[in-house]
Amino acid sequence: MSATHLLDVENSAHVHGDALDVSTLPTYAFGHRALMWWGTFGVIAIEGTVFALAIVTYYYLWSRAEQWPLGVLPPDLAWGTLNTAILVASAVPNEYAKKAAKAHDLHAARVGLLWCIAFGVAFLVVRGFEFGALNCRWDTNAYGSAVWTLLGLHTTHLVTDFADTIVLAVLMFTGPLEGRRFVDVEENAIYYNFVIVAWLPIYAVLYWTPRL
Repeated sequence: MSATHLLDVENSAHVHGDALDVSTLPTYAFGHRALMWWGTFGVIAIEGTVFALAIVTYYYLWSRAEQWPLGVLPPDLAWGTLNTAILVASAVPNEYAKKAAKAHDLHAARVGLLWCIAFGVAFLVVRGFEFGALNCRWDTNAYGSAVWTLLGLHTTHLVTDFADTIVLAVLMFTGPLEGRRFVDVEENAIYYNFVIVAWLPIYAVLYWTPRL
């Protein structure tokens, strides 16, 4: 602990005899000072590794095949590209909600979460059409299994974050409204940024690798 931080703690707390009264200290914090921040990045590291392994598996199968894709057409570009545009655009309300949470701006945080939910609905609806335009099934062959695994993994992350966003929005409207709820909104936004970034290489692998 730095001397400056220690001084801040001493100024915020009261000393009673030999005991340090910390009852006046904040009960939550943003960024790396929060335990949830470390947990979020731990999950990101684990799930990022899973995505990387799935992509490596895809390219390994490609290296062992005489043709790629195996006996089917590449996925149609339209739905996947539309979904990519929606996902990238959703970074705007996500960042808006994150900044509002850090500023303890309840109204702006609510608006940001509602926009995130709207984008989530749009993305998941289009993702349904995207699965139908892969031109293969999960059991068609090794190529089909790899494609469905990659898209399925990313969809699972989208669904879980979408559900988490709905829960946070309900709490921000109904309470109990505690300061740590704003931290939850920030951590959810950080995780969603990971979901966005993770999709970009997956999109390239699924839609452009077969066209090389």
